[in-house]
Amino acid sequence: MTQTLGIIGSGMIGGALARLAVAVGLNVVVSNSRGPDTLADLVGELGERARAALPAEAARAGDLVVATVPLRAYDRLPVEALAGRTVIDTMNYYPDRDGRIAELDSGELTSSALVQRHLEGARLVKAFNNIDFRRLFTSARTAGAADRSALPVAGDDPAAKADVARLLDVLGYDAVDIGTLADSWRIEPNTPVYVQPYMAERPEGLSEEEMGRWFFETPGVPVPAARVKELADAAVRGPVGAPPSAVPRR
Repeated sequence: MTQTLGIIGSGMIGGALARLAVAVGLNVVVSNSRGPDTLADLVGELGERARAALPAEAARAGDLVVATVPLRAYDRLPVEALAGRTVIDTMNYYPDRDGRIAELDSGELTSSALVQRHLEGARLVKAFNNIDFRRLFTSARTAGAADRSALPVAGDDPAAKADVARLLDVLGYDAVDIGTLADSWRIEPNTPVYVQPYMAERPEGLSEEEMGRWFFETPGVPVPAARVKELADAAVRGPVGAPPSAVPRR
């Protein structure tokens, strides 16, 4: 059973997961590339269940570990410290931000397969990558709630996927197994299940200020497990990456 969640990356998704985790009674160890001192505000907000550490310390401390850094930094994840761990990969490939990666552009690898190759010895599971950080936090619901959403997971290790599915359940989501890391393109940017199903229809003609307010104040749309599966199954593999303005970056 997960009691401590290690988080490598303190951006929007990392912060949302940390807040969800402490809200349900888990401990969190948060880290980033800039050092523990830069996380004082976040840890202060999270309270006594949270502490800041270096990435390798967060990796060793967590029963499960979340890797939520920009994909361009995947090769800085601590290989030795993550060996033998179940690692949740929330990362997406945005070529305009990450630079072009030939193996992803060609379709030879999915982004998660690329990360798994780097993290030799870890058990990688793709999850939390297809929902924006605001809806991730606000759409969480207790088990059995009529408006509970589901999120897809992909991975090569069935036991690791089961562990991640249990974490999703604790945090407020059902899990839908969509296959292996090679199948994880089905939940990447530019696919039907990516971000938009969880968001309300955006009004036309909003100013930039109004758009920001709408993004933060508008509730999410529930997406049940059957719909997640349907959308993932409907995906057609095409160009990788997301348009620069498609979703807020995390």
